Amino acid sequence: MSNVDEAAFEQFICDWLVGSGGYNAVKVGNPRDPQPDFDVVRALDTAELFNFIGATQSLEWDKLVMLYGGDVTKAQKGFADRLAKELEVRGTVDVLRHGMVDLGQTIKLAFFRPASGLSPELIERYGKNRLTVTRQLPYEAGSTKTLDLCLFVNGVPVATAELKNHLTGQTVAQAVEQYRTDRDPKNTLLKRAVVHFAVDTEQAAMTTRLAGKATRFLPFNRGHDLGAGNPPNPDGHRTAYLWERVWQRDAWLDLLNRFVHVEPTPKGSKKQAQLTIFPRFHQWDAVLAMTAAARSNGAGDDYLVQHSAGSGKSNTIAWLAHRLSSLHNDADEKVFDKVVVITDRRVLDKQLQDTVHQFEHVHGVVQRIDEDSTQLAEALTGQQARIIITTLQKFPYVTEKIDSLPDRTYAVIVDEAHSSQTGESATKLKEVLGSADGAAAPDELTDPAEDALAAAVAARGKQPNLSFFAFTATPKARTLELFGRLDRGTGRHVPFHLYSMRQAIEEGFILDVLASYVTYKTYWNIENTTPDDPDFDPGKARAAIAKFVALHEHTLAQKTEVIVEHFRENVAHRIGGMAKAMVVTSSREHAARYVLALRKYVNDKGYTDVGVLVAFSGTLDLDGGTETESSMNGFPDSQTPAEFDGGEWQILVVAEKYQTGFDQPKLYAMYVDKPLNGLAAVQTLSRLNRTYDRDGIRKDGTFVLDFRNDADDIRAAFEPWYGETVAPPTDPNLLYDTRHALDEFGVLWPEEIERTVDLLLAKGATVTQRVHAALAPAIDRFLYDLEEDEQERFRDDLGRFVRTYAFLSQVVAFTDIKLERDYLYCKALAAFVKADGSMAVHPDVELTHLKLEQTFEGSVTLDGTVGEVLSIFGGTGKMHEPEPEPLSNIIAMLNERFGTSWDPKDRVFYDTVAEKLIERSDIQQQASANSPENFGLILAKEFQSGVLDQLGTSEDMALAYIDNTELQGEVLKAYLPFIQGKAKVAHQEHCDVTELLGPDRESSHLEYKATLRTHQDSGETFKPLESASLKTIAAFMNGREGGTLLIGVSDDGTIHGLDSDYANRSKQDQDPRDWFQQHLSNIISTSMGDAAVTNVRAQMHHVDGHDICRVQVDPSGFPVDATVIKQKPGGPKEKVTEFYVRGLNGTKALDVVEKQKYIAQRWPGTPEAS
Repeated sequence: MSNVDEAAFEQFICDWLVGSGGYNAVKVGNPRDPQPDFDVVRALDTAELFNFIGATQSLEWDKLVMLYGGDVTKAQKGFADRLAKELEVRGTVDVLRHGMVDLGQTIKLAFFRPASGLSPELIERYGKNRLTVTRQLPYEAGSTKTLDLCLFVNGVPVATAELKNHLTGQTVAQAVEQYRTDRDPKNTLLKRAVVHFAVDTEQAAMTTRLAGKATRFLPFNRGHDLGAGNPPNPDGHRTAYLWERVWQRDAWLDLLNRFVHVEPTPKGSKKQAQLTIFPRFHQWDAVLAMTAAARSNGAGDDYLVQHSAGSGKSNTIAWLAHRLSSLHNDADEKVFDKVVVITDRRVLDKQLQDTVHQFEHVHGVVQRIDEDSTQLAEALTGQQARIIITTLQKFPYVTEKIDSLPDRTYAVIVDEAHSSQTGESATKLKEVLGSADGAAAPDELTDPAEDALAAAVAARGKQPNLSFFAFTATPKARTLELFGRLDRGTGRHVPFHLYSMRQAIEEGFILDVLASYVTYKTYWNIENTTPDDPDFDPGKARAAIAKFVALHEHTLAQKTEVIVEHFRENVAHRIGGMAKAMVVTSSREHAARYVLALRKYVNDKGYTDVGVLVAFSGTLDLDGGTETESSMNGFPDSQTPAEFDGGEWQILVVAEKYQTGFDQPKLYAMYVDKPLNGLAAVQTLSRLNRTYDRDGIRKDGTFVLDFRNDADDIRAAFEPWYGETVAPPTDPNLLYDTRHALDEFGVLWPEEIERTVDLLLAKGATVTQRVHAALAPAIDRFLYDLEEDEQERFRDDLGRFVRTYAFLSQVVAFTDIKLERDYLYCKALAAFVKADGSMAVHPDVELTHLKLEQTFEGSVTLDGTVGEVLSIFGGTGKMHEPEPEPLSNIIAMLNERFGTSWDPKDRVFYDTVAEKLIERSDIQQQASANSPENFGLILAKEFQSGVLDQLGTSEDMALAYIDNTELQGEVLKAYLPFIQGKAKVAHQEHCDVTELLGPDRESSHLEYKATLRTHQDSGETFKPLESASLKTIAAFMNGREGGTLLIGVSDDGTIHGLDSDYANRSKQDQDPRDWFQQHLSNIISTSMGDAAVTNVRAQMHHVDGHDICRVQVDPSGFPVDATVIKQKPGGPKEKVTEFYVRGLNGTKALDVVEKQKYIAQRWPGTPEAS
């Protein structure tokens, strides 16, 4: 026998299992043995079976023998027959876990390690389990076929393995083929085994169900260099982890007991067999690593898990939650009293319930909080529920429901962690569950305000009784800082456990959505038809003109032809003729017009094989009528996913819907007509990555046709999350730096800060009035002592301090009460010094030329190593808005940049100069740190140097630029916004709702409201709060530009959601979205009249697991008065009718004289103006 053949490989593994792995015996199958240990008919090793029962349950066995008439042989035969039948009906896993009953006598088939060591008898019985491995097992009656390895637990077969060796020319691929073609799926042992492994010396794969040629094996590898495969093993085989770690006695029994999960056959299904879920290596490894760390370190540490889409995150969370709920340390003390799962996915609730019940057969262990904060409070204070599933938004309301929780420890599992976990809701969670004591020592004099500040400081940092286990495929920098661990070697925050997008793609669990990518560019020419050539902000004019072009019928006609013909020719036949496509658009109107254009094209061509659906939220005013998703599709929007899954519909056009969390494996192609960047690009395009492999039909790839984005931009968007994502730590001194930056303005006075914060933390009917009075001096100093540019700088520095403290106070252990006091004061002051915005524009232009050209085709390759993301960017913050310039100049610049009227070589010459500048890191830094005016000074010199560098390319172009200062000015004016925008990676023509979110985004035409009619902190309904939204809407109508109100968004631009508004709706049986929009329409009508309502459109969005409402307000053709409810602290409610406009600090009411002046300017010639 050779030392390198398969027999030697078998022998090596078996020797290790018995010598080091805790197995009791190695056996060699012998088909000529007249009395073999293995009963091929019953598929049991009866010798090991009865040895185990005799060693662990002798009394029970003696009773059973007596029930069989005292005949041991008869009892063994009868019991073996009964066991074989139970295994056939219930399955191996259930029988091993819960035993069986024979003639009324219960016999256990295995004893698993108890969670604690407080039961010596169970520990002793656990040690008597008999684990054996049989080589070359004859498993089929009347046949000489053998299995290379079969693993048994107490005589019950639990796993098989076929081994191959590269040195003999055989690999895991041959082992897989052997299972598919030479192993009968109906064989008793092969059906009964929990898992089958195909193994060579380099890689491993596994399956839980043999189905002939349709058998699907999954990789069972550790991963190597952030991709597939296994790392080199200096001590031997790359696959040694399989027998050394997975098959090792304790690990293997634990895996069978607490990981393997059986999904039952669906009710009513006769064909579909039970599906056994066996953990993939990264799932098993992650759960064990986290529980081992928690057992060793106890509560108080945090863990970030970066697991790609396709990683099986739901199962990983379920296994982790169950193990954490019963985790004990070495002193047999429970590590966590309760496990809280933060998620918005209802499917996770059922999965947890089913999984835990299989392990324990106990109901009530898992409780979903699907009612209100009272239910959450009861679950937290009660004893029965060990695993609680809820949303983060319920915690702010729990503080009012409970006085204090028992002294407990909590494991908080965050499903899809993101930066909103760093906000005030996360702080509320820590306040509810945390045990950090911020109160004064017993011998100190107590100050209520000081105690409240200390408690707030303590709640913001890490809590000694809380551990967070955060899961995400795409961690942001703040998520890494909050939950990740600091790698001392690199000085960067890294995930605790990683299963990369690259590995998921290479192992075939998701598809590479960038493998087949085509970009198109729209070249267009426009003319100004406005005779008086008004001044407009160039950025807003650019976006408005681009929107005009995108919605133009000629543009849509060209694109719909490309989409339909490409789909029919290249996509429709994929996935057995079931392939689907998604068209991603930039707005609801864009989506609606796309659907109309697509359907028209299909009908004109007489095609019957392309059905088109649309998906968008809310109601849309279109061409004098009203449209909804339901009206355009012909069925309720709740049915859209199911309808799209059928054979009647092939293309789904979406606008901010189904771009995240939409799981449709038949989706093969995506046609993108919307700017995408950063995480939004990854999430949107990843809708394509789901695999499809059923009944012999497989999804063999994906396709993207992109009308709006460059391949390089998409590559840059994916790169940070393709391999491992890391983040450098934020310098804690940045917090003190941002605070000190406020001192130079002279607005903040220490004595006022202390007095105001004492009031903010106090209770009583007159507190609000006194807080406003205490803030008034600082507001006046801001308004009257600072110049306009100083106000802008102060406002920017104030917002930066508030945001930086809210984040850093959770990742750095600050104990500075003064900083918390300053934070509370500055947060309150910020509400009174909001910035005013500048003009918007609705251009009066005409499309004159249009051309669509392909610009890239191929695979967008990614590096797949380490991508870095940043938490807090340096610089001086946002800059003031650009000066308006004539519309004709903007149109000329756009024609030069995009149109076909320029000689192509002219444009290429300047484009080359621009692109080279953009690639320079110093230009990128200068563009980010400077205003357009200052950057223009830098660019003039650098651009001229770039032109001189291109002298050899076009001497005439270079000399013309150098000699003509007027030409220089025109070229720089054209390229300045392009270069600065590209260098800052900040330019977008259209913003979807997520791009409207964030700090410093509010302006004269964009406003945030956390709720419509409920208190942000308590969730209680307070009718006068509606007035705040009504005032803003009325002011937008009275303005020249209109505006956007986002309800459900906090002042700092983070998502608050509409949960509290929904919870207090009058009709609980009504769909909350429908109710919200109807209620909003009703209060606007009541306040401003039915005519005013026609200027308002409401659209619902689902962002980061929460609903927000985007209220789009058009400028009114007439003055709009609003009737609102006012209530002074402690006083009665009163109705007042006032005229509101947008001013420097937000919305304000004008008195009669000022109103008349405003109307005369805004609506000249109207009766109201006179």
